[in-house]
Amino acid sequence: MLNVSHVTKKYGKVTACDDVSFQLEPGSITVLLGPNGAGKSTIMKAIIGFLRYDGQITVAGLDNKSVEAKRILGYIPEMPSLYPNLTVSEHMEFLARAYRLSDYRAEAEALFERFELTDKKKKFGDELSKGMQQKLNICMGLLPRPRMLLLDEPMIGLDPHAIKELKKVIEDMRAAGCTLLVSTHIIDSVDMLWDRTIIMQNGQVRANVTRDELEGSGRTLEEMFFAVTEGVERSHMAGETAEGAAE
Repeated sequence: MLNVSHVTKKYGKVTACDDVSFQLEPGSITVLLGPNGAGKSTIMKAIIGFLRYDGQITVAGLDNKSVEAKRILGYIPEMPSLYPNLTVSEHMEFLARAYRLSDYRAEAEALFERFELTDKKKKFGDELSKGMQQKLNICMGLLPRPRMLLLDEPMIGLDPHAIKELKKVIEDMRAAGCTLLVSTHIIDSVDMLWDRTIIMQNGQVRANVTRDELEGSGRTLEEMFFAVTEGVERSHMAGETAEGAAE
């Protein structure tokens, strides 16, 4: 579904992504992990077509910046970018018109109900709390029903109910054959959701494994993450735990 091939992105002398390559299978959930500054948001923005870069990215065999690919792709950014003079309902209408969606209102109402925005429909964008802005951000990303969805730190600022609903949405989309790429630096928030994990550090892919491969190694996702990003091996972590217990 997604092919990222030798993508490099530089900001002046700073290399944010350095020869990044990976593929995502249709109907799968891939978690993109890494510490702050690892290059996760940069590669997400490159995939969605917001940035210029060296290399190639295709979606279902289409150039990612083509109109056809953009009909397939959906994006939920880390930071909501709402219009202060549009209400919650008007944001959804604006998006529906941009995507030329017909009969979208029932879907919009269902999303409002799911993410507890029904009583906020007449609120303007700048009247919403940060958590409510993120909920609207998610609803807008889901409304076009994309075949592939990119989610950049989607759970930051959400309350427990919204996190539960978003996880259910992600699972439902996978069951429907959609492909999802979820970027985060909070391992616990996605530990039960993924089929493949890609770990980035300093702009490079440091690990790319499936859930089965990880379970076969005897490591947890957290253990692999720290082994890759900090050189902390499982045995060392176990030793430190034992020492702490002895003390």
